[in-house]
Amino acid sequence: MYGFTSVSSKGDIEEGTLYPGLGYGENQLRWGFIRKVYGILSAQILLTTVVSSVTVLYSPVNELLRGNPGLLLFFMFLPFILLWPMYVYQQKHPLNLIFLGLFTVCLSLTVGVSCANTDGKIVLEALILTSAVASSLTAYTFWASKRGKDFSYLGPILFTSLIVLLLTGFIQMFFPLGSTSVAIYGGLSAIVFSAYIVYDTDNLIKRFTYDEYIWASVTLYLDLLNLFLSILRVLRQSDS
Repeated sequence: MYGFTSVSSKGDIEEGTLYPGLGYGENQLRWGFIRKVYGILSAQILLTTVVSSVTVLYSPVNELLRGNPGLLLFFMFLPFILLWPMYVYQQKHPLNLIFLGLFTVCLSLTVGVSCANTDGKIVLEALILTSAVASSLTAYTFWASKRGKDFSYLGPILFTSLIVLLLTGFIQMFFPLGSTSVAIYGGLSAIVFSAYIVYDTDNLIKRFTYDEYIWASVTLYLDLLNLFLSILRVLRQSDS
């Protein structure tokens, strides 16, 4: 009877183990860290939804941003500047949350402008597809990690792909591509950021330290946001 109980308890522990070889105490701490990160990420997504909705539904805000390209560019580039203080002060409360909030609001405004210039049906389709893809990839990564799979090898590949995407996007500013090329660019971007969700989720499970909860939420937030914008770009080009 005692032997059966021991085996059963061990099985229950192993069922909740994030990856092979992780001790019970460390596994519990890791799950707590993951819940904290996803809690912050959920707050970011909620804030993005609210700010984007205001931008879309309250015309003065949308008109102000669309009528002032310089102001819109400011909000587009400010998040890149905020990445530095967020990284430096990621362990200093409440500065880390203040910078994270500013970072999220700036990106949300640009997302709101993109949604305001797109048919509502297409925005909804992009939102549903993004949710489905992100949920599936996250579930797969947890499942694969539990079975000992590792995705750290994706790091150099994805970094190179991201640089190519950024350079291509920069070139498009001066030499606009045709609608087909834009759709292909959006499709490739969606693939890259889908892979980033797997890579960063794997890092969340295994590599981020417990003090890097802000940085972990930022990476996942950027993955989701860029995936949504990439899908939105493809659907918009397909519709037109």
